[in-house]
Amino acid sequence: MDTNSKAVMVSKRRGPYRHHPLALKRAIVEETLQPGASVAQIARKHGVNANQVFLWRKTYREGLLPDAKPALLPVTLTPLMASDQLPAVSSSASTGCLTIEFGQVRVRIEGRPDAEILRLVLAELQQR
Repeated sequence: MDTNSKAVMVSKRRGPYRHHPLALKRAIVEETLQPGASVAQIARKHGVNANQVFLWRKTYREGLLPDAKPALLPVTLTPLMASDQLPAVSSSASTGCLTIEFGQVRVRIEGRPDAEILRLVLAELQQR
């Protein structure tokens, strides 16, 4: 028979999740890709769980761990001619093409650029 009337509850509550910057994740992953590198030792050195590093490595191989700098799309600037006709808005939206006119310059972006790429293109146009 147990004479201890006080029950002791131990809570193994985890603290808040840590969010690591992309640059740190890439640096750790690239360090583990060196010949002879030990993922466990590198993870311990950086205070990260080795399983987390293995997940980052998988993400890195899939190309989902991007550089801090956005990749730029090739842009061609052509002077606007009087004979040029802009495509209709409905056909532009259906083909996935964005045309920007700025002064005597027309920029045509194929596909769907993300907001950061579009911001960089517009900033470059404003400098001209």
